[in-house]
Amino acid sequence: MTVEKTDVAKMPESISFDEAASIPLPPNFLPQHPFDNGEMVIRDEQLLKWPRPEADVKEMLSEYYRYVSFLDVQVGRILDAVDASPYAANTIVVYAADSGVARGSHGLIGKQNLYEHSVRVPLIIAGPGVKAGQVRDELVSMVDIMPTIARLAGAKMPVNTAHYSGMDLTPLLRGEQVAWRQYLFTEENFHTPELWTPVRAVTDGRWKLIDHLARGDVPEQIQLFDLVKDPGEQVNLVNRPMRRADRERLLAELMQWRVRTADPLLDPAVFRQWDQI
Repeated sequence: MTVEKTDVAKMPESISFDEAASIPLPPNFLPQHPFDNGEMVIRDEQLLKWPRPEADVKEMLSEYYRYVSFLDVQVGRILDAVDASPYAANTIVVYAADSGVARGSHGLIGKQNLYEHSVRVPLIIAGPGVKAGQVRDELVSMVDIMPTIARLAGAKMPVNTAHYSGMDLTPLLRGEQVAWRQYLFTEENFHTPELWTPVRAVTDGRWKLIDHLARGDVPEQIQLFDLVKDPGEQVNLVNRPMRRADRERLLAELMQWRVRTADPLLDPAVFRQWDQI
């Protein structure tokens, strides 16, 4: 299968400053993040000054949309090439992403966070054995891709999967109604000689808890959001008395997951070692 070089689309032109000014800011835009998450001066966060100037964020968004438009054309070229090849009827297509950049949401620019705008990534699967046109609401993760592709391709999973939490998505892809996971977990461990920001999160689809673990002299910071009423994660409910049961339930589930997956930071010696690097 080949993709002709002559079909390469050109990157769309940058839009004018006046056009960028008309781009709406994210609904959860903030000029400043509400607290120091330990990653305020790394990578993408250094691209704009604090507080974030609205005009600069809009210009950055315009460039981001330009890249997305270019990517969309390239994905189309690949799919056209697959359709025109002898392998069209026997090809599984998976479209996914690793994480999303904030570009002004919560006052952040990059992807070093566990908010929905950075961890809720696309996952589209098409091909033989996949029911076309369906949208599923189950909690799924990128770790589910490996067992799913292995099953669809008739391959075996690696033997050592004791701590692997990925689930086979093929029942969902076939359109079946099956018992599924009730909680989904994410983690982040950004680490440099200057910074260490261990973060863990859990959601049941509605309630989401983000646990910024204590580090050095910085105390633990916990956030709790109602993703149904507050999809932009703008109102932290962690200290609301009515939400105490949800907080404790999610913290307990998160701890069980950390134990189940052998989170090395549960070992005090490892934690101290990382905290001192």
